[in-house]
Amino acid sequence: MTTSLVWTELPGFQNRRWPVENLKLVKKESSREAMVKGLSRGATMSDIMVNLKSFQSEHAVEESEQPLLCLRSRCKGMMVNACAHAVFFCKLLYTLRQKESGKVSLIASKESMGEGLKVGIIGGGHIGKQLARALLELGGISAQNIHISTRRPETLSEFQQLGVECFYDNGQLVAWADIVFLCCLPSHLQLICSGIRAAVREPCIMYSLVTAVPLPRLKQLLSYSAILRPQYQCTNRNLENVWGTNGTIIAALQDPIVIQATCPCSPKEKIAVTGKWLEAVFYAALNSCMWRHLPHQRALKLLNDVCFPEHCPICAEQKTSCPRFLCGNFVNQTFVSSLTQEDTFPWFDLTTVQMKGSPFSQLLARSVLLQNHLTLLYCTSFGVLLAKSGGMASSGLWEQNVFSFCRSRSQYGAGS
Repeated sequence: MTTSLVWTELPGFQNRRWPVENLKLVKKESSREAMVKGLSRGATMSDIMVNLKSFQSEHAVEESEQPLLCLRSRCKGMMVNACAHAVFFCKLLYTLRQKESGKVSLIASKESMGEGLKVGIIGGGHIGKQLARALLELGGISAQNIHISTRRPETLSEFQQLGVECFYDNGQLVAWADIVFLCCLPSHLQLICSGIRAAVREPCIMYSLVTAVPLPRLKQLLSYSAILRPQYQCTNRNLENVWGTNGTIIAALQDPIVIQATCPCSPKEKIAVTGKWLEAVFYAALNSCMWRHLPHQRALKLLNDVCFPEHCPICAEQKTSCPRFLCGNFVNQTFVSSLTQEDTFPWFDLTTVQMKGSPFSQLLARSVLLQNHLTLLYCTSFGVLLAKSGGMASSGLWEQNVFSFCRSRSQYGAGS
């Protein structure tokens, strides 16, 4: 134990001028000793400083700058949403690839998802690291099936120790992966795309978390159509109570309230992904089935088995039967009439799905029952059980969200 000056939160000690009489000389552990001891018990820096107001960024913010604090919560909320949606997409895609084993549960353990889906991340900065942690901890993807390409792989020792392969070769990563997450700076994207354009091949899915670059520009840079780019709407400045600012992304995604707030079928939330993202997720799933040469009826059966469980609490409560996906929910009737039993779905242009109307977008807009089932699917994939009638979609909100970025509707046929 050492004798040290301890700063205490006393009257007259709220501002930057600190009177000498407010300092107490006590015999106590030094701040360094306390910090080392705390960290040795597994605490993080945010845990140690959580009750020390003068160490928090809000303490020094002037009253006129208080409205800007919402930006920090918004950043946290965007990151939580982005990681949650990426995890859900990977789980759904992997589940549909289990056709040989017959296992179609979306709630998968790390052991069951240890093989199969190969995920690449371009960018080892804050976004790339948070995404990798989420996929490892919540997505059930083994470390061996995650590769990260970054200019400074030596900074990713945390992941290398877990078995994640980290290197700097974007082309090699794209040629290997089934899904590639773009987590780079907007200023770097053009150079990265020019370097990987030749390596991108179907059925690889490019998933962009570079929000500053619009989808048409991405398609142009990559000369490729299998691209997902979630778009988020922020509708409220007061985000503190939903996402918080202290704690990790992983901790947030283990909170049932946060999971329900990130649900893509809840457009009323303060940060909401547009409905076009969910449409693209399902069309991407059909592309995966098409690439594996599954007849369209078999692909629909797998999708129905995943999305509509045998013992559905929604249908049990409402005393009705689960909806079922039909071929006409994804392609126009002219194309449906031309399909034979052995035909697969076409290869869909995911960029077109996200920019124009489709049969599936119209189905989502008018079917509250389907929205409620997809809410259940999303939440249970994170192990969250919804109370009766809780967290379900309401009519009108979804339709507004689906078409807010898409005013023109088109009859959707084969991928263009």
